[in-house]
Amino acid sequence: MVIKASSNFTIAAMRRRHLRAVLAIERDNYVAPWPAASFVSELLQTNSRYYIVAMHGHLLVGYGGLMVIDSEEAHINTLTVDVNHHRQGIGTALLMDMVKEAIDRGVNNLTLEVRVSNEAAQALYRRFGFVPVGVRRGYYEETHEDAIIMWDNSIRDPEYANRLALIESRLSRLPGK
Repeated sequence: MVIKASSNFTIAAMRRRHLRAVLAIERDNYVAPWPAASFVSELLQTNSRYYIVAMHGHLLVGYGGLMVIDSEEAHINTLTVDVNHHRQGIGTALLMDMVKEAIDRGVNNLTLEVRVSNEAAQALYRRFGFVPVGVRRGYYEETHEDAIIMWDNSIRDPEYANRLALIESRLSRLPGK
């Protein structure tokens, strides 16, 4: 499945062939990147996992992963954009696709953890309706950094569709769209 996100990039299902590029972005972004085996394991769980990539031509520029726990809850496992492609709407498009997938699968609530220091990601998540509900002390073991736990309990509210439509309209107005 390929979803046209803009004239600059597309969103597609993550496949094993993408893992070399995904792992390169992991290494560039994280002190303790996920190993290939973790991604392979996630990709094999098609009933409860949903992994996507953002492609700029043949260049992989970002990826995201969603774990559906049950109809009540899904968890954003990962959302990462190559540092050379920040501020282009890629993270927004990836998150939009994962949120829509969760809704399509009948999920009521979304959750995630985000580094306390990652203010840009926190702002993105707040735009989608995520709110902080707690802190996991020392969650990121490699740096001993805390994680903010965020939940979005509004994805089934009738006005949530309006929120998504507004985000999509702003996304479509980014340069190159």
